[in-house]
Amino acid sequence: MATKKKRKKKVVGHVQVTHQRTNIKSIIIPLIILFLGFGLGVYLYNNRTEAAIVLKDYFKCLKNKQYEEMYDLVETDLSKEEFVARVKNIYEGIKAENITINVTSNNKLSKNEESKSTNNEENVEKKEEKQEQEQNATEKLLLNKNLGDEDIELTYNNTMDTVAGNMSFMNKVVITKIDGKSKIKWNSSVIFPELTDDSKVRVESILSKRGTIYDRNGLAIAKQGSIYSVGLIPGKMDDSTDKSKIADLLGISVDYINSSLSASYVTENTFVPLKKISKEEQELKNQLLQIKGVMITDNDARIYPYKEATSIMTGYVQSREGKAGLELKYNDRLKGQDGEKIYVDKDGINIKTLAYKEVKNGEDIKLTIDVNEQVKIYETYQDDESCTVEINYKTGEIIALVSTPSFDANDFSVGISSEKWDDLQNDERKPLFTRYLASYAPGSSIKPIVGAIGVCSGSFGEEDDFGASGKKWQNDESWKNLYVTTLETYSEPAILKNALVYSDNIYFAKAAIKIGKEKFKSGLENLGFNKKIGIDLDVKESTYGNIVSDADLANSGYGQSEMMVNTIHMASVYSIFANQGKMVVPYIEYKEINENFEPNIYNQTIITPIVANNIKEDLIAVVEDGTGQGCKIEGKTIAGKTGTAEIKTDQNDDSGDEIGWFNAFDDNQTLIISMCEKTKSRGGSHHVVEQVRKIFEE
Repeated sequence: MATKKKRKKKVVGHVQVTHQRTNIKSIIIPLIILFLGFGLGVYLYNNRTEAAIVLKDYFKCLKNKQYEEMYDLVETDLSKEEFVARVKNIYEGIKAENITINVTSNNKLSKNEESKSTNNEENVEKKEEKQEQEQNATEKLLLNKNLGDEDIELTYNNTMDTVAGNMSFMNKVVITKIDGKSKIKWNSSVIFPELTDDSKVRVESILSKRGTIYDRNGLAIAKQGSIYSVGLIPGKMDDSTDKSKIADLLGISVDYINSSLSASYVTENTFVPLKKISKEEQELKNQLLQIKGVMITDNDARIYPYKEATSIMTGYVQSREGKAGLELKYNDRLKGQDGEKIYVDKDGINIKTLAYKEVKNGEDIKLTIDVNEQVKIYETYQDDESCTVEINYKTGEIIALVSTPSFDANDFSVGISSEKWDDLQNDERKPLFTRYLASYAPGSSIKPIVGAIGVCSGSFGEEDDFGASGKKWQNDESWKNLYVTTLETYSEPAILKNALVYSDNIYFAKAAIKIGKEKFKSGLENLGFNKKIGIDLDVKESTYGNIVSDADLANSGYGQSEMMVNTIHMASVYSIFANQGKMVVPYIEYKEINENFEPNIYNQTIITPIVANNIKEDLIAVVEDGTGQGCKIEGKTIAGKTGTAEIKTDQNDDSGDEIGWFNAFDDNQTLIISMCEKTKSRGGSHHVVEQVRKIFEE
């Protein structure tokens, strides 16, 4: 019985607490509603009075840049032209957008209060003068006002987005009546509370520092540095100042010098800049300084210490924006964000900072590139029209990325002349062209890939003998006058290894036909042809073209027809043979290599490890006994494949030139893909073999 009572008591107690909470809610909710209603009422009152409507109309005109219409809403001593210029210059100068106001209070002012109401703190020394001015203004106002009208002081919150970020502040303004119309008693403080009619709004940009591009060893290949700015000081010039000599030394005209000196801003002590020059041009600097009136100053600039060796890769900067190469690719990260400061300036002194955006310097970028290897390859090929890609075939790191001929990116930093720019653009050797991003006919360098596709698809075996065919072959009589030719015959069996060693075009034409069009195309697609495979550069896709007939297929089998290959993609494909069947995806932005590092492998099951290793041994034989013998280095094992692609309009065209290839790798994780144009008179691919040998040599 006692137990039941106890339970009943608990229940009653619970009911009592619930009832008390219900009473509290019944009190709080109406209070909240009342409070919100009061707030809404205050807001509506403050923002819907006649005075508030005038102020809102003023800011509506401002948002629409209707400056002359704004003038009709104010009472000011300024002329319309002066008012429009003042308002326009300030708001557009700070790039004001999304301007809003919210009136928070309306206060009636008596006539005695009118002279006291001001949005600016008074200067003690000018107090008497200001009071006299206000008294005169009040007398003038009373002559025009409807007697009995009272001025209204509005307090409002003003917000806007600016070049220095969002700005929000409280302000006050007086609304008066002139000839029965409500108008704003306007002075500069309506724009900003701290702004007086004799002060200015300034915008100061704080320039961000562009990030540095480093190689893998921390060597800067693109950085901020300094150059010389050459100019004249008019007051220092005399009759001995030889403008013609200055023009000759700087590569500019005397007319340009004269027009620069006659600019409106120039005074006797003004430094008049004429041209920028590299700090390496010390002899030129000394010659210029011997001329009366010449002055040379330091200027910040983008510097490329390795000049032509890295310039196509890095690209260049103009007007603080990356315009080509990695400067363009990483531009948003490298350039950072400029800081901005908006402030009130009076007599050259910052009276009040209105808004401030912190400067954010650009990010440094570290590459996988070894700049010493880059320079070595460039110097090897600088007289050729070529491109060379070197990667680590285990990790996918791009160690060097060279395109020749090249240009000096420092020319853009000092200001490239129109004549020099025209020379670069019109040079038939195309020094501005980034060859390693383009694609080319691969010639015989495609043969190991065709062999791997054929064996892995079951189309033929590595030991299958296709039979001797001599130097000329066609599939059947339907080919009519079309033949596949090869340069060298051999007595050994026509198996995959020998076909690679002797670079037998006929074997690989037959191989392609044995594979068949669909398997051939799908095999290439599995290796990334006609696709983006994730290389972090804007490379042109490798393509096999339009394969319709057996003749198209046969010619594609040894890298002709419409077959086109990108050199960086070729490095990825060849990594299969160096890497036990794994196809790494090359990349250029540095990553730390540790025990947890996993390379980016593309479609790991394309070529089996056994087939990949067997073809690797065949490619070693190419260097030891075949077409790649020019790259034999004592004490070093190198595997490679040559390739010569004919550039001609048809089979009978003997006027076309040749593209030479040599793709090679060693046992030290180095893989080099090298392509050279116009090699017909220099031994075709054998010229490239000799060049690659120089790179492999220590």
